[in-house]
Amino acid sequence: MGTVYAELELANAGDLFMHRRGLLPEDKVKRMNIDAFVDSGSYMLIITEHVQQQLDLPFIEEQLFRMVDESEVRGQVFGPVEIRFENRRATADAVVIKGVTEVLLGSIPMEDLDVVIDPKRQRLVVNPESPYIATKILK
Repeated sequence: MGTVYAELELANAGDLFMHRRGLLPEDKVKRMNIDAFVDSGSYMLIITEHVQQQLDLPFIEEQLFRMVDESEVRGQVFGPVEIRFENRRATADAVVIKGVTEVLLGSIPMEDLDVVIDPKRQRLVVNPESPYIATKILK
């Protein structure tokens, strides 16, 4: 399979909560559109330091992450961040690892969004089995 990128909207979920409560005007909600590398072999949402700063996401904790080559790196977890793709929405924590230069959408937020990679077209698409509303497994 080739390289897949998708246009996502990321927003500070704390700002969205404040807006829904009437405590923050909509134009003050920090959000941005980005092109994310889609990697179903990765687990989490990884963002750059720049994205974290632009969204003003609060620090949650530091964790160790195992990379594909089995090395371990320290990363900082920030969030929550709301992810939007087409007619889908999910909320997730985001990982910042020093030196990472692009946003990566991993399998956990992909599952929450109910999206899949179309290998023929090399695109991220809404799950064709549930095109109008996200479907999730609760058991």
